[in-house]
Amino acid sequence: MADVSAHVIVSGRVQGVFFREETRRAAERLGVSGWVRNRSDGTVEAVFEGPRATVEAAIDWCRQGSPMSRVADVRVTWQVEAGEPPGFVIRPSA
Repeated sequence: MADVSAHVIVSGRVQGVFFREETRRAAERLGVSGWVRNRSDGTVEAVFEGPRATVEAAIDWCRQGSPMSRVADVRVTWQVEAGEPPGFVIRPSA
């Protein structure tokens, strides 16, 4: 089965609460590739790639977030696989 890619925007109290680091840990635990970063508007942006079930699990994790976060909304856009390299990284803020 082909891998899928999801572009995710998470809003709420998601910056300054270890959201990116916990997202990286969750993605690595799940075995998905991609990246996460803070955005200047206070949201967090991520791309998850891998088997659909594991990408959906990563998105579900974002709906809960890190222990100190308060997630208000998670917007998901499914896209053509972008070919992210293996692994999951925290990118500089945008």
